[in-house]
Amino acid sequence: MSAREFVVLGTASQVPTRHRNHNGYLLRWDGEGILFDPGEGTQRQMLRAGVAAHDIDRICVTHFHGDHSLGLAGVIQRINLDRVPHPVTAHYPASGQKFYDRLRYATAYRETVVIDQVPVSEDGVLATGASYTLSARRLSHPVESFGYRLTEPDGRRILPALLARHGIKGPDVGRIQREGVLGGVTLEDVSEPRPGQSFAFVMDTRLCDGVYGLAEGCDMLVIESTFLDEDQHLAEEHGHLSAGQAARVARDAGVRHLVLTHFSQRYTDPDAFELQARAAGFEGELTIAADLARVPLPKRR
Repeated sequence: MSAREFVVLGTASQVPTRHRNHNGYLLRWDGEGILFDPGEGTQRQMLRAGVAAHDIDRICVTHFHGDHSLGLAGVIQRINLDRVPHPVTAHYPASGQKFYDRLRYATAYRETVVIDQVPVSEDGVLATGASYTLSARRLSHPVESFGYRLTEPDGRRILPALLARHGIKGPDVGRIQREGVLGGVTLEDVSEPRPGQSFAFVMDTRLCDGVYGLAEGCDMLVIESTFLDEDQHLAEEHGHLSAGQAARVARDAGVRHLVLTHFSQRYTDPDAFELQARAAGFEGELTIAADLARVPLPKRR
């Protein structure tokens, strides 16, 4: 299994269909799991996809419309039922605190796990760890909405041929990585730059600065495309994107792998979204999300 992969739990927008559950997505990133927008039915979709409550380290909610958050109650109760031993942190718009509280305590249950709350009120960094920085940007929707981005720090890739040239082997390999220099040989002498990977999650929104900021240079962009281009007037009216709009964002931002999702129930042919994304000029890797699909992040540049 890939150490970094995107697991699709649901792809419907406001109304689920026989083939599409409400939203729900899990990003696996180096042993950590980030659950995005758990809509109604997410707990059952997790079971079908082989995702356990123990896999969740963070929950990121973009906004408090039901198709993006009604599953939060069940997921939180399952985290407590399974006594998840590690810390879990929830991020969500601060303006929706009352909705978060209602969902967290929607019914009676035994609370065994402390879930840290880090609500989002403005653009900026939410968390920084060894393998990524999590940040948020405001989007444009009828209710307050934020998108999320993970950015890995740039690093260096050790080159065995250069190690051999300088006679470095065994425990000294780890030492030069930790200390940056060994006997006059620097880390730069035995390695090359390794750009960090990035991932962005953009749900319900019109085109705005936040969309472009989140997408810029991403290895993988997961973005809503609720409508086809012929219904773009409906997208703008209701605060959404069309397939062509989402694809042009990815094209202009230099995205490597574009994942389109959050489809209106009015459309039954997923190929139409692919055709419109390609017609918009996006030439990178493209996935039209399907429930229970697993999408690996692109290989490093």
